[in-house]
Amino acid sequence: MAEFPLIENTQFEPEDEYRPEPEPEPQPPAWTDGSLRIGIHTSIAGSYLNALESARKLGCNALQIFSASPRMWQGAVARIPATDAKAFRVRREELGLGPLVIHANYLVNLAATQPMLRTRSIQAFHEELVRGVALGADFLVVHPGARGESSMEQAIATIVESVKQAARQVPLRYLRILIENTAGMGTAVGSRLEEVAQMVRGLRDLDAGACLDTAHLFAAGYDIRSEEGLANTIGQIDRTIGLENVPVFHVNDSKIPLGGRVDRHEHIGKGKIGEAAFARILRHPRFGAAEPEGLAGRAFLLETPIDDPGDDRRNVAKIWELAGLQGPAAEKGFSMLTPAMRKIRKEMEKKGKKSTAKNKKAKKKAKN
Repeated sequence: MAEFPLIENTQFEPEDEYRPEPEPEPQPPAWTDGSLRIGIHTSIAGSYLNALESARKLGCNALQIFSASPRMWQGAVARIPATDAKAFRVRREELGLGPLVIHANYLVNLAATQPMLRTRSIQAFHEELVRGVALGADFLVVHPGARGESSMEQAIATIVESVKQAARQVPLRYLRILIENTAGMGTAVGSRLEEVAQMVRGLRDLDAGACLDTAHLFAAGYDIRSEEGLANTIGQIDRTIGLENVPVFHVNDSKIPLGGRVDRHEHIGKGKIGEAAFARILRHPRFGAAEPEGLAGRAFLLETPIDDPGDDRRNVAKIWELAGLQGPAAEKGFSMLTPAMRKIRKEMEKKGKKSTAKNKKAKKKAKN
């Protein structure tokens, strides 16, 4: 006899049936609450976590980083250990920093016509995407590249195809690719808003957007310095890219005058654009992070130089001041550039100048 006898009239109630719970709807990130997001490019030297702590100490609520060295090709696939990536994501959430923007390697040239350089650029950008997903980044900003001898149309088509190849088999999730405008040096692609718009449209299947740099806009001939010029520029952005497709601005003053076509960043208020212009930009409802006129979560990120200890903290404070807002408290005396680091930098600059002078002297002697 069975230990548990069968009951012939066993009945199942409909509510007893197992029904798997549907996946919860993803909630919008905390940084899309309509508050202005202001940050600076912070260093990952020593640890990715250091970048987060620097942003906090400088009084930021957003940040930009490199995911690896920006001026060298990685010798092997540069992936981030899962434990490090998780620790970074957890700490970032604790600090409430967002959005997180990653700037791609400067060597990447998605417009390259040379097969080796283009292949290397696509691979490097692919790795940037993989690292960005691992870190939980919201945006990945990339310079389009230089076209060399090719036409602008050919270059734009090459860039679009290069990005698509790099993004294959990468589950981007919430990571969005942003094409950055350029100052127009040499054969750089993207100094005209129409060019950036063409690339964004070509990448619509990837939901790509744009990151606009104020110093680049100014150097490319867009007069954002005056009230009338800013209004005209907003109109041009609307007609080409669409302001709704610009979730990130790089806020940099310019050492170069209007239309100079050279990329040289300056401290906020110390360059050719000036404090008054940045106040207009930061307080303009169309550039804001509050809907309906603005875009929820829009960020303004500094890439200003750090010539002396405290320059980074002072530039962040200046942006909050010009926006007419009280930002998070900064840690008194903190700077990513310490006096010791500044001394080392100065010594390296002296050695570099001496080496350059020596080489020039040797070349002159060889000619004679």
